[in-house]
Amino acid sequence: MGHAQIESTANARVKEWASLLEKKHRDRQGKYIVEGVHLVQEALRSGADVECVAYDAALGVPAELKEDAQAAGQGDWVAVSAAIVAKCTEARTPQPVFAVVRKSAAKIGDILRIENALVAVLDGVQDPGNVGTIIRAADAAGAAGVLIGRGSADIYNPKTVRSTMGSLFHLPIVEGDLTELLPQAREASAKIVSTSLQAKQNCYEADYRGSTWFVFGSEGSGVSPEVEAFVDESIIIPMPGQAESLNVAMAASVLLFEAVRQRLVP
Repeated sequence: MGHAQIESTANARVKEWASLLEKKHRDRQGKYIVEGVHLVQEALRSGADVECVAYDAALGVPAELKEDAQAAGQGDWVAVSAAIVAKCTEARTPQPVFAVVRKSAAKIGDILRIENALVAVLDGVQDPGNVGTIIRAADAAGAAGVLIGRGSADIYNPKTVRSTMGSLFHLPIVEGDLTELLPQAREASAKIVSTSLQAKQNCYEADYRGSTWFVFGSEGSGVSPEVEAFVDESIIIPMPGQAESLNVAMAASVLLFEAVRQRLVP
């Protein structure tokens, strides 16, 4: 199949791709960049809305993506110079391929209709690595989706995308105002749970087998008062050791997998 070719970094299309490294341009265009063979492959195979795949012309289509390049309906494939790859990606050692993907159109209804949904809710989690890792943990735990509240790191930031390791494409991720979204979850009889160092109940005593939405707050100040108002149950993760707290992504993993354990044990 014929692939287009672009050599110049001054090309208008290349400038548009490179601009996606900035949030304001991602927001305006509704697109983002995915870097590297693994993530591009995940995007293509998970049915993400891929607009185009650009690969280093000198190296050709990576072997792992040859089949995808021949499949119909997977966006444009464009051979580009190494300089274009470097201009449009953030990784210090650029991988020989990147894709431009249109943002997810997931809505809260996609999550609400799933019975006994397990959901991770992020309230002001600011570190892109933490946001990406929580999305990855939610995917691994078979969660129905992830809600991203205001004040959290942009899920389409290249660092966040890399941290998800492809999980970004596997489950609905909904961005919005949690004070509008959480009441809808409660109406659908979900239990909203958050962690608190003041909580009396430890996380292994609560029941997460029904619809459970775990709220994870910011690294510094925890869950905001506006969101805390919607929480049904506060729990604490027991820490018999000397560390005074857990990283938010680690805490998320503990709770999500305690829910998995409860659901697996008859």
